[in-house]
Amino acid sequence: MRDILVTAIILVWLLLILRRAHYGAYLWAWLSYMNPHKQCWGFAMNMPFAYASFLVTAVSMLLSREPKRIPWTRETILLVFFMLWMTLTTTQAFYADLAWEQWNKVIKIQAGTFMTLMLITSRERLRVFIWIIALSLGYYGIKGGIFTIVHGGQYRVQGPSGTFFEGNNEMALALIMTVPLIRYLHLTETRHWLKLGLAGAMFLTTIAAFGSQSRGALVAMAAMATMLWLKSRNKLMTGLLIGLSVFTAVSVMPAEWFERMHTIKSYKEDASAQGRINAWWTAFNVARDRITGGGYEMFRPGVFQAYAPNPGDVHDVHSIYFEVMGEHGIPGFFMFMMLMAFTWFKAGRIIRACKRDPDKKWAADLAAMLQVSLLGYATGGAFLGLAYFDYFYHLITLVVIAWVLVFRPDFYLAKGGAPPLPSRPDGVKPRPV
Repeated sequence: MRDILVTAIILVWLLLILRRAHYGAYLWAWLSYMNPHKQCWGFAMNMPFAYASFLVTAVSMLLSREPKRIPWTRETILLVFFMLWMTLTTTQAFYADLAWEQWNKVIKIQAGTFMTLMLITSRERLRVFIWIIALSLGYYGIKGGIFTIVHGGQYRVQGPSGTFFEGNNEMALALIMTVPLIRYLHLTETRHWLKLGLAGAMFLTTIAAFGSQSRGALVAMAAMATMLWLKSRNKLMTGLLIGLSVFTAVSVMPAEWFERMHTIKSYKEDASAQGRINAWWTAFNVARDRITGGGYEMFRPGVFQAYAPNPGDVHDVHSIYFEVMGEHGIPGFFMFMMLMAFTWFKAGRIIRACKRDPDKKWAADLAAMLQVSLLGYATGGAFLGLAYFDYFYHLITLVVIAWVLVFRPDFYLAKGGAPPLPSRPDGVKPRPV
């Protein structure tokens, strides 16, 4: 029954995309983050829904009369160069077959990123897009938070199998990155009942991140919570919400959780931590030896035998920084870091330009929360191999779109000044924002 329901929803959504191409960006985000088909048990589990949504969206874009323009900023231009460099490193990869398979996955993610840049052309569409991301991952946060409280933190919160965030560490990072987006929706929402619901979602999502029992997530949560408080308009209410979440989480977590978190201080005695450090040195040695790095999927026994300080300790790299450094060399690492820095500074520019303008206050709030989310990714990613996670590239996309809407409001207009087609069916007036 679940398979039929999910398939029916997606088929109806695909038909809507043929009429409104930007619905394709919504469907792509829903499939990427909620992965509804991965929660089925029958034929829908392995259906190529993402591929179908991409094809239908591409056809709809070709048929649509709306202008299709990519905002060429330093972030999007650098992202193109990063993609080209990753293609070059794949041609020189240690394990060519595995590398090209991973390259195919990454290039699809980047194609979806640029498609989103062309389709989310208004503040209304941007807000809907954020709602879909927040609800998709908030679903796991709400469910995981309730699960953690009911079971007293005895079991780990994990994501659906076959996704970027199926592990407890990856799930925790995704939830940490989502809390600021929910906070943005909470800041800009006017309906009281919905504000209460969003506050509850933030609370439970934070509990779920604790329930993942991820040590890296604890570090990321500390950084994210601090920045969230600093960036928030109402620091008193934000502080109370953060304090209540932490107090509740600490109250329900078992003694085993405290013992596990305490091992952060004694990492030299922890075999897992030492294995990660060994993998980091392997990545650094490969990058120092080869300008193109080792290519995707290089962290395998043969590479450890040649480059690791401890050749017998084969371990996943578990770090976005050393993952990129090892797989794409120093130039790839530099581009990755510059992408993060450029996005942060562009968000800062939006904040400075809009925080005192009532009509653009929404953009300042969004940019501030995107910085918080980016900090969560940068901190938690130091202990996780999620360098190619859709979420990071969608953060870049959201910042670029907000910047365009603020500083180049006529960018998405058709030639001659004609506005793009309305995002709602004819005759239906959009709700004032």
